[in-house]
Amino acid sequence: MTDKRYDVLDRPEVLGVLFYPRRDFDESHLPADVHLVRIPVDDGNMLGGKVYVAAQTAPVILFFHGNGEIASDYDTIASFYTELGLTLVVVDYRGYGASDGSPTATALVRDALTTFERIGDVFAEVGIQPERLYVMGRSLGSAAALEVASRATGGLDGLILESGFAYTFPLIERIGFLQLPDAYEQKDGFGNLEKIDRVTLPTLIIHGERDWIIPIGDARALYEASPATNKKLVSVPGAGHNDLMMIGRRAYFGAIAELCGTAPQSA
Repeated sequence: MTDKRYDVLDRPEVLGVLFYPRRDFDESHLPADVHLVRIPVDDGNMLGGKVYVAAQTAPVILFFHGNGEIASDYDTIASFYTELGLTLVVVDYRGYGASDGSPTATALVRDALTTFERIGDVFAEVGIQPERLYVMGRSLGSAAALEVASRATGGLDGLILESGFAYTFPLIERIGFLQLPDAYEQKDGFGNLEKIDRVTLPTLIIHGERDWIIPIGDARALYEASPATNKKLVSVPGAGHNDLMMIGRRAYFGAIAELCGTAPQSA
């Protein structure tokens, strides 16, 4: 497990920019192919999540969501994945959904790695035996996905970044109007460019060309820094930060299906 602390990012004024936690409602009645899971992490805390099963041996995408989202937001989105023959596992950060605790940058990164290390327990709990495993991060979740991909020594078959960021502090300045002149990316930031430089797994980066929250220049920087021999950047014209999936649905899910080796989307 990583022992790095993100002290600058864990300052209260920064946490208020990075995280917008929401709690989940009780969901005692779920479809047979959707499972609630609880994953133990540090300090006795448990993370909540949902598993949307496509088939017992279907490849799995371990998904880390954006800063204002929760796992249950994917109830209406998961079918796009399962129709491609992909099981989707969405895990909430601390303080989100049904997860314990309060979110911090340090916990986000550490918990992502712990989740990956314990993903086999999740598979056993819901009764699946996936053929392959991919990690995916959207927006803030790109930091979690890159932590996993950069530190995994096996058991991972690819990396997907959607609306991911390359530079931590310009993002904080854009979304929070918060300047941190004493902070430096390499020392204090998430270091996404440094992390992707260690990832040789097949890599897919999807980004909207009209994303003003995380400009497409960040996606291009991540793509250029990636040493993967199998890598692809899909830029979606006319798409912003929160409508990318819908505006570019064919390109979005077609690229995911291609990376994961599943059937192309029919509609």
